[in-house]
Amino acid sequence: MRKLMTLGLIAATLMPAAASAQSWGEIRRDQRDLRQEQRELDRAYRSGNPYRIQEERRDVRQARQELREDYRDRAWGRDDWRDWRRDHRDVYARGRWDAPFRYQAFRPGVRIAPGYWGGRYYIADPWRYHLPPARPWQRWVRHYDDVLLIDTRRGVVVDVYRGFFF
Repeated sequence: MRKLMTLGLIAATLMPAAASAQSWGEIRRDQRDLRQEQRELDRAYRSGNPYRIQEERRDVRQARQELREDYRDRAWGRDDWRDWRRDHRDVYARGRWDAPFRYQAFRPGVRIAPGYWGGRYYIADPWRYHLPPARPWQRWVRHYDDVLLIDTRRGVVVDVYRGFFF
């Protein structure tokens, strides 16, 4: 019994993020609950009872809040890589990286020339750096110490992490 409890405690301390993450099924259930609460509010408006309307408004507000919290818990955190980088400085060491162009601070939404995001600048293993997964037509690209997410179909910067590498 003691071993079982010890193993349970070890598992709970090693994987707190997995325990707190919301599944897509829970988000769908919350969306369904919100739609149901909205229908109840519509019925309350038709009945004309002000107390029922007030109660249903409160329920709709609470359902929206729960859905927002679940989305926030489920979404990939923008700064998830920061703690990993602090503990694994050797992975993020700048090393020898030179580009034939000068540094320019890009921002999301800007179209850039293919020379800035060519094949030699691709980050082949973004999971190694704990970067969020890119869509099939997007690539993570290194630009000096920054990391850019590029839409390769249009050459547009989708996201920027400044000062990513040391």
